[in-house]
Amino acid sequence: MIGIFDSGIGGLTVVRAVRKALPDHDLLYYGDTARSPYGAKSVDTIRDYALENIRFLLDEGADIIVAACNSASSAAPEVMTGRYKTPVFEVVTPAVEAALQATRTGRIGVIGTRATIGSGIYESLLQKADPEVRVHSAPCPLLVPLVEEGWLKKPETTMIVKKYLHPLKVRRIDTLILGCTHYPVLKETIGRKIGKRVRLIDASTAVAAAVKSFLKDHPDIDQKMRKDGSDRFVVSDSTPQFENTARVILKRTVRLETVRH
Repeated sequence: MIGIFDSGIGGLTVVRAVRKALPDHDLLYYGDTARSPYGAKSVDTIRDYALENIRFLLDEGADIIVAACNSASSAAPEVMTGRYKTPVFEVVTPAVEAALQATRTGRIGVIGTRATIGSGIYESLLQKADPEVRVHSAPCPLLVPLVEEGWLKKPETTMIVKKYLHPLKVRRIDTLILGCTHYPVLKETIGRKIGKRVRLIDASTAVAAAVKSFLKDHPDIDQKMRKDGSDRFVVSDSTPQFENTARVILKRTVRLETVRH
């Protein structure tokens, strides 16, 4: 079983991508909606939350873990990936690799939560891979709560997206990393406001491809995993709006099971 966690329900974009890439594998999703958003919290707190979420998924039988949360991936990458025998995937590295392949001019933009942008992890990895790359970042703290509230088509959301993207647009970036798994839900709006010439890098698609590639290279792990194609969706707090937004992301009705660990 593939275990996936996020600070809220935005990580369902990763579920959507993993399900498309690996349609037969069982998935367990945990959204820590009671403590969302992570992006405004301290690094130590985010790290503690991430480790608690991983432990929950492992206790539920996960064979692979995907941290579908950029804030957690940027705050605790070594802790998450080095502590367990179980393979743990974070979303930052696959997005960085995809951006480097996509850029034509070396001008790459990154949007994310305050925690993700403040960590500087995208700039560090991009420039380590290619010192000539110019990276321009912008924190977008309001986008996660807007997605969680289902304000996807509101004019206020469009105005906020436009304001956040303006500094990157004037920098003439040609590639934009959506450094939060909530953001693909707003992909149409983001694409319209940043301009059609800018390539958008969706971390959810990139990490799904990384998991698929890993399983192909490790058939011993793949063969022992359950493959009924079943899904289970667990959250630490549930509201009707969460269910509505989950339906928008996955294009189907899902039952959100509430569990506090």
